[in-house]
Amino acid sequence: MRKWMRAFALLGVISIVAVGCGSDEDEASAFKQCAFGETDGDLAFFNWSEYMDPDLITAFQDESGVSVIEDFYPSNEEMFAKVEHGGSGYDMIVPSDYMISILISEAMIQPVQVAAVPNRSNISDKFSDPPFDPGSAYTSAYQWGTTGVGVDLGVTGDVPQTWGLLFDADLAEEYGLDGAITLLDDPRETVGAALKYLGYSLNSTSADELAEAEAVIADAVSRVAAFDSDQYSELIVSGETIVGHGYSGNFLWDFEEGESEYTYFVPDEGGTIWVDGMAVLADAPHPCTAFAFMNFLLDAHNGAQLTNFNWYASPNGAAEEFIDQEVLDNQIIYPSAETMKRLEFIEDTGDFEIQFTDALTRARG
Repeated sequence: MRKWMRAFALLGVISIVAVGCGSDEDEASAFKQCAFGETDGDLAFFNWSEYMDPDLITAFQDESGVSVIEDFYPSNEEMFAKVEHGGSGYDMIVPSDYMISILISEAMIQPVQVAAVPNRSNISDKFSDPPFDPGSAYTSAYQWGTTGVGVDLGVTGDVPQTWGLLFDADLAEEYGLDGAITLLDDPRETVGAALKYLGYSLNSTSADELAEAEAVIADAVSRVAAFDSDQYSELIVSGETIVGHGYSGNFLWDFEEGESEYTYFVPDEGGTIWVDGMAVLADAPHPCTAFAFMNFLLDAHNGAQLTNFNWYASPNGAAEEFIDQEVLDNQIIYPSAETMKRLEFIEDTGDFEIQFTDALTRARG
């Protein structure tokens, strides 16, 4: 999925004060206090698919003596719907930047217990004080990357680097893409892509611009094979589709296994840059295990292993020396300065958020 630097374009800092609490320290004390290395039961981990190295889970289980049960979600919105009313049974989630600010404002995640997570000191300075979570009080940065387009060039030949491959009927006809396109099953990403295609901000709160984006998606639906956030890159490699909308690391990972020539790019019109953070739910049944797992993943060697596995960029500064050089040199994983100029972070648009979901629902029919 997937979502730092998006911090650079995000909303202004949100000040959260819990009801009845006078400070972050007071709020933190309202939760079960955890010591470094303490576990309090098996971990229920709610994560994006293909985002965690199974070997890291095995290593944590061996080290801690607890089990990790991992479930998956395709979008921030579906994750939020699953946990918003409490009682989900999950301990840790991996929300993206804009969703983090929403979760904080809704008091759905608890402050990080710094004493239980000393490896937070490994996080690079540019990810340690994001505007969506000042001082990283509630989250610890996990991975970051971009959202763009993956293509089977073995079928299409060279293509223009535009969102039009997903949305333009003439380009679909020219490159034989009818019925061979996937879009993310994610309102903010897919509506955002249509907005960028039209030359607008993916954070637009203009009803007119949103209506244009909805019309673009609705027109493309007949050419779309699936709205999918899990298998879009695998579908290209298997030959079931030709073009997909998705996250940088997933495309790179699956394209390595394919037998054709593939490419991933951020379209010329611009795309999404995101950062995901680890957060412990306010009603987590096993918060101490969650913080122990968070600390484990922030170890320098484990952080490098995670990036070498999923091919998403690491916010862990201490991990850099252990990351494979081919990964560090790959400008799809670590974009060039020129590409960074075309990237935009998804922001929390407040009461307008529901409009993105409704627009995608109507467009899909």
